[in-house]
Amino acid sequence: MKKEIIEWIKTIVIAVVIALAITNFIARPTLVKGYSMYPTLDQYDYLIINKIPYMIHEPERGDIVVFKSHLKTLEGKEKDLIKRIIGIPGDHVQVTEGKVFVNGEKLEEPYINGDYTPGEVDTIVPEEMLFVMGDNRENSLDSRDERVGPVEKETLMGKAFVRLYPFTKIGLMDDK
Repeated sequence: MKKEIIEWIKTIVIAVVIALAITNFIARPTLVKGYSMYPTLDQYDYLIINKIPYMIHEPERGDIVVFKSHLKTLEGKEKDLIKRIIGIPGDHVQVTEGKVFVNGEKLEEPYINGDYTPGEVDTIVPEEMLFVMGDNRENSLDSRDERVGPVEKETLMGKAFVRLYPFTKIGLMDDK
């Protein structure tokens, strides 16, 4: 009986170590709070974000990413935000008359809620930074607002990889 208990303890310890390694280095669960990514993501969607892609290559336009912002929660912690990458370093991003342009070309955005992007932006994305926006442009605090501004690449926590909940929408995230 004692030998069996020791085997169970070993199995549990190994499982915990593997789970910690996965959540710290490979993938991490996250819960969507708010409607800034609607219609792509809804409030309370449960996602797995993958940390590996940005160890291998640079972030790309269209990626849906989770990052640490400088905004604070009620408890005083930095908020995690989820947004779509619109501009990468060196890109000229313009928002004018409700449309988004990257390097002089109008961005085709079938994923946004509606067809209007509020605000006036004319910026070059700095080195090591990203310009991000939510898909629900009228209800998104993102790089258009100075409280968020361009996002430092080093604050990226990962790329949205899989939606686990709601069960009717389980699957890989199609972010393009």
